[in-house]
Amino acid sequence: MSLEHIYQTILMDHYQNPRNAGTISNATCSLHEHNPLCGDEITISMKLEGDRISKVAFDGKGCAISIASASMMTEQLQGKSVNDAKQLIDTFLSIMRGEKEFADHPEFEDAMALEGVKKLHARIKCATLSWNTAKKLLSES
Repeated sequence: MSLEHIYQTILMDHYQNPRNAGTISNATCSLHEHNPLCGDEITISMKLEGDRISKVAFDGKGCAISIASASMMTEQLQGKSVNDAKQLIDTFLSIMRGEKEFADHPEFEDAMALEGVKKLHARIKCATLSWNTAKKLLSES
């Protein structure tokens, strides 16, 4: 089985079985954003306990890349401190801009499946919508 096939399988699993999908009824903060170029929409909600993200969820509609990336992101941020979450988000966004490599950041696990998206410039915004929304949300909280 090729690495590309494994990545496609991971991506489709997150799209078809998104983790942390839905809303948080007692969320500390939430933010809705959209990508007008393709129509993807996402709402990220979080429950913060002190400086820790105790729960994070997303609700939205969009392409497989957008939904899968949001699912992956929620898994990455769950339980992290706000500062650690901000650093993870910045690293992910740097990787997607081609400034860093997933290979140097094994903490991204499933998100490595988005490696191929970097070659599809029009789809990078799909993969980064939820991450940019979470970054903005954490900056405003």
